[in-house]
Amino acid sequence: MYCSLLLKRARLALASALLLAALPAGAQTTLRIGMTAADIPATTSQPDSGFEGNRFAGLTLFDALTLWDLSSAEKPSVVIPGLAESWAVDAKDKTKWVFKLRKGVKFHDGTAFNADAAIFNFEKVLDKSKPHYDARLVAQTLPRMPTLKGATKVDDYTIIVETSEPDAFLPFNLTNLFMASPAAWAKTRSWTEFAKAPVGSGPWKFVRLVPRERLELEKFTGYWNKNRVPKTDRMVLIPMPEPNTRVAALLSGQVDWIEAPPSDAIPQLRSKGYQITSNPYPHTWPWQLNVAPGSPFADKRVRQALQLAVDREGLRRLLGFNAIAAKGVVFENHPWFGKPKFEVKYDPVTARKLLAEAGYGPGKRLKMKVQISASGSGQMQPIAMNEYIQQQLKEIGVDVEFDVIVWETLFNNWRLGAKDPAARGADAINVSFAWQDPFFGFARFYDSRMVAPRSVNWGWIQDAEMDKLVAKARGSFDAKARDIALSKVHERAVEESYFLFWVHDVGPRALSPKVKGFVQAKNWFQDFSTVSMQ
Repeated sequence: MYCSLLLKRARLALASALLLAALPAGAQTTLRIGMTAADIPATTSQPDSGFEGNRFAGLTLFDALTLWDLSSAEKPSVVIPGLAESWAVDAKDKTKWVFKLRKGVKFHDGTAFNADAAIFNFEKVLDKSKPHYDARLVAQTLPRMPTLKGATKVDDYTIIVETSEPDAFLPFNLTNLFMASPAAWAKTRSWTEFAKAPVGSGPWKFVRLVPRERLELEKFTGYWNKNRVPKTDRMVLIPMPEPNTRVAALLSGQVDWIEAPPSDAIPQLRSKGYQITSNPYPHTWPWQLNVAPGSPFADKRVRQALQLAVDREGLRRLLGFNAIAAKGVVFENHPWFGKPKFEVKYDPVTARKLLAEAGYGPGKRLKMKVQISASGSGQMQPIAMNEYIQQQLKEIGVDVEFDVIVWETLFNNWRLGAKDPAARGADAINVSFAWQDPFFGFARFYDSRMVAPRSVNWGWIQDAEMDKLVAKARGSFDAKARDIALSKVHERAVEESYFLFWVHDVGPRALSPKVKGFVQAKNWFQDFSTVSMQ
């Protein structure tokens, strides 16, 4: 049933791409991208489908108060001004921030962005008394910014944003609150209807959406940042969850760009003149364990045993070395890595010893179920990767069963948590994630208050010492002090092994020779504005 659904969607995507390829090009240039998503991400202003949704249906159509700098392939991305020109925490009350808004910004419908528009977008996810509040938008937003309390207007271009506690992570979090046109919403008074013709202030304007087939965008010539007015006239986004389908579409000229090409296809693509791009960036691919009382994985010895059981170099080889072996949430040379007492490495002898100490062995094999997907946002090649891990764990006495579900369902289950019926008794879940900021890398997983569904502490981590460390990092408004505090969080994360750290992604992409000017940032998000078509 699942495979049939994937094949049907793949055929629809190919048919759509073929139709687009047959259209006369005219004087306009068009960039066609094969996404890994199985469907078009929601265009409600708060996309679904994980961060792939934000990449393709968020940062294209919309802006946020703060944005990521995606201009460099060499430097790590940092948060920069977006629709807010500046911000500062109140020295006397660190639960309040003053944001100065950018003047002269227009939405795609010609209406002005100002304080009233900003407040409207805070209310859509925070104020249940407002007609534009929508629980679906909340589900895609607040797990990423749980301390956000509200915003008030000072004048037409100044607002105060309030948090429930001092939170130095707020500027990072606000990159995920996209600004939609209040006037466009008012025409229908429905986010479902708004999504059929979404209006933001981003560098790309909406043209057309065909569910499960394509999303068509065109450049917004009136974009406020003239350096980011797109160099391509149109962009077409096509869902292609099956990796070989994406390769076939690229080779046949039906698309110009594909996300996550399978490693065994890369040599062929390169030999035929296609560009293969990649760049190490803050994105990791782990298993998140259920450590609730009563679970076998509540025992740290079991968690550490699994951590030591897998040869990550073999996993890299499987991926054509388009990955980096993970020794924690972040890279080893990152300021947040610290000096963990436990080393993540391949040591099956110690792994068996730890399992034996925990009561497992030849006469009592450890059994576990893991929820995974066959494709999806940042999931690389999940079936092949998980089967490799399954075989490695089998060799130390661990039998792994997979519950394979559609990516969007897996992502929703992630937010519901291990105790929800949707988990179907899973002992772990395989969802890749970006860790470019402190909240996304640590707080949402390890803080006991972030237990699903408030955020994505899926495995019910209740660690008092970790809570103290996370609180110290969240309350550190000095960048250097925050880095030190986060290194302590990471040290405990590695030692406790609540996650099984497998590999970090390098974001391989395959591009037609016609594609020029792409700068692959060290970030999950990318800027399509620089791309031109020869």
